Amino acid sequence: MTAVPGTSGRITAAERGETRIADRVVAKIAAQAAKEAVDEQPEEAVAPRATVTVHRGTARVRVSLELGYPCDIGRRCGGVRRRVVERVRALAGMDVPEVIVQVERLHPTGAGTAARGRVR
Repeated sequence: MTAVPGTSGRITAAERGETRIADRVVAKIAAQAAKEAVDEQPEEAVAPRATVTVHRGTARVRVSLELGYPCDIGRRCGGVRRRVVERVRALAGMDVPEVIVQVERLHPTGAGTAARGRVR
């Protein structure tokens, strides 16, 4: 520890520096949170992906994911938004004013979907 004159050997907060969390780390947190929020993901679905822009302790997040269908898409997307905000705030200490959820693909699920074929 380096002594600072007049501070009894303590280093002030301004001299210690700051911790920066890389955008890609926040993106991984967001993608994992989205995966946790989508409780039942079809086998053939690709894992959720996230891109993040961090500026002054604020993260803006875009999550792309695939869902099973039929489902309440709005409710699922709302759950993803809430979970991403919660986890990024808890693990990275950042505010998340915006989470854009983009559903890339819907996968038919349930009994009888193979017999019906494509739905138009």
